[in-house]
Amino acid sequence: MTAPAEPLLALSTAPDETCARDLARALVERRLAGCVNWTPVRSAYRWEGAVQEEGEALLLIKTDRARLDELRRTLDELHPYELPELIAVPIGEGSAAYLRWLREAVSG
Repeated sequence: MTAPAEPLLALSTAPDETCARDLARALVERRLAGCVNWTPVRSAYRWEGAVQEEGEALLLIKTDRARLDELRRTLDELHPYELPELIAVPIGEGSAAYLRWLREAVSG
């Protein structure tokens, strides 16, 4: 008997809304995410020894642990950043119906 998939919320950023939309669509089409939301944010970060401040788009990627490695590879492949952000946290609780839908959406 297989253990149920562990749902994750993965976070990433993109340089703009167009890139965020393209990444989101690719992740959903490849069944690496059931849903991706994006919204504009401001980011301050250290890069190559200097503090940078930029407008970006934050991606909220709903996925599961079984898809995480492929999600990482896909971001590395498609993302314009040299070092794409990817942080994933377990979804401890949520709507049972939504989490069931998420499992089905990523398990093509």
